[in-house]
Amino acid sequence: QVQLVESGGGLVQPGGSLRLSCAASGIVFSIYAMGWYRQAPGKQRELVARIGSGGSTDYADSVKGRFTISRDNAKNTVYLQMNSVKPEDTAVYYCNGINGRRDYWGQGTQVTVSS
Repeated sequence: QVQLVESGGGLVQPGGSLRLSCAASGIVFSIYAMGWYRQAPGKQRELVARIGSGGSTDYADSVKGRFTISRDNAKNTVYLQMNSVKPEDTAVYYCNGINGRRDYWGQGTQVTVSS
């Protein structure tokens, strides 16, 4: 059974930092491209960042220079370090793993940026 379990969400003040984690099980993690997506109320789900199986990364323009995606294949975990957060970063953040036609999602974790 494949599971992607996000953690680390919560309430953070503008300008603060937060680190999200996504622990995967039931897949050969190292061969999967992993990504973080987010969905704000009333908006479509959008890509935040992704990391390939070889470690290449890609970011949405809105988070470049503030967010960093990384992976630890020994721990089957992908991370999203969020720095200098803004109120517009408020959303449910979802972890995604994809390899060919295999496409899996976590249940999401809420991130709220507010003073």
